Amino acid sequence: MNAAIETREFLLEPIDNRMLANLCGQFDEHLRQIEKSLAVRISNRGNHFRVVGPQQAATLGEQVIHELYDLASHENLDSRRVHMCLQETAMNQSAMNHSNGSADADNPASVNEQAPGHAGVQAELDSVIATRRVRIKARGPSQKAYVANLRNSDLSFGIGPAGTGKTYLAVARAVEALDREEVRRIVLVRPAVEAGERLGFLPGDMSQKVDPYLRPMYDALYEMIGFDRVARLIEKNIIEVAPLAFMRGRSLNESFIILDEAQNTTVEQMKMFLTRMGFGSRAVVTGDITQIDLPRNQVSGLRHVLKVLREVDGVSFSFFTSRDVVRHSLVQRIVEAYEGFDADAWDPEIEQ
Repeated sequence: MNAAIETREFLLEPIDNRMLANLCGQFDEHLRQIEKSLAVRISNRGNHFRVVGPQQAATLGEQVIHELYDLASHENLDSRRVHMCLQETAMNQSAMNHSNGSADADNPASVNEQAPGHAGVQAELDSVIATRRVRIKARGPSQKAYVANLRNSDLSFGIGPAGTGKTYLAVARAVEALDREEVRRIVLVRPAVEAGERLGFLPGDMSQKVDPYLRPMYDALYEMIGFDRVARLIEKNIIEVAPLAFMRGRSLNESFIILDEAQNTTVEQMKMFLTRMGFGSRAVVTGDITQIDLPRNQVSGLRHVLKVLREVDGVSFSFFTSRDVVRHSLVQRIVEAYEGFDADAWDPEIEQ
């Protein structure tokens, strides 16, 4: 049965031609992007807009246009920003629908739990990570819950597909903690396990060999701190970037420690890493258990630790899905395609 088609008409205020041009984009490219993403039709005359499509999509389209118009007053919109707004609005709407659907109709407090108020405002503030250089806002309920765990747990796990912001938010929280003097140093760790490659064949010494594996964390640091300051902090050993193998035998006090790509640790390596935590330290472990590059006969330390620490006090777990991907929209569709593909049912002989 086809979904009912709805037409939503509304005005954007205050009227501002610069904001309208920023919202629509060159040749209305931002409106076309929203249309393609939501399968709706959008038209406008000045600040009078019309969105036509299935009821839920039309409602979402109106929300996105209002959100983008607010942003257009102080931000130069581009396709990436439009995509992020679409993602965030859709995730928030999904969370709200889920909350309303599971609320107790006989309990008004349950239904009104999402009503704005002091607690809601505080939750929004808590979902923003503020560094000296940038402010990063968690997008959608999964990222917001993850940021809350990063603030409140001594050991946090972020598990899910690529593009969900696991590592980026963890690095942001580490920088924030350093700026606020909650910790004295940041330690970024990655296992030097390659997707089908061999470390020994790469040119250079050990430092030059492992640098490519740590590049995503370097890039996040450069964005949040600046290239020159990162270099100075690394020189002073306030920021340390190291392969996992170099952690054995150490005890890290007053540190914010991040283990990235943890799906490529063995059970023994995971235990070794987790026992490096010293007094005043926090640790974050991120990874994607669908992209394990270990030999087939080795158990992933990340898979194993999910069972071992699930009920341990002071440990939090945040799980992301393809719906939480905040990269290019095609990345989300790729992740969903892999999740839905039954590898066991595929016969290579049929394809030839």
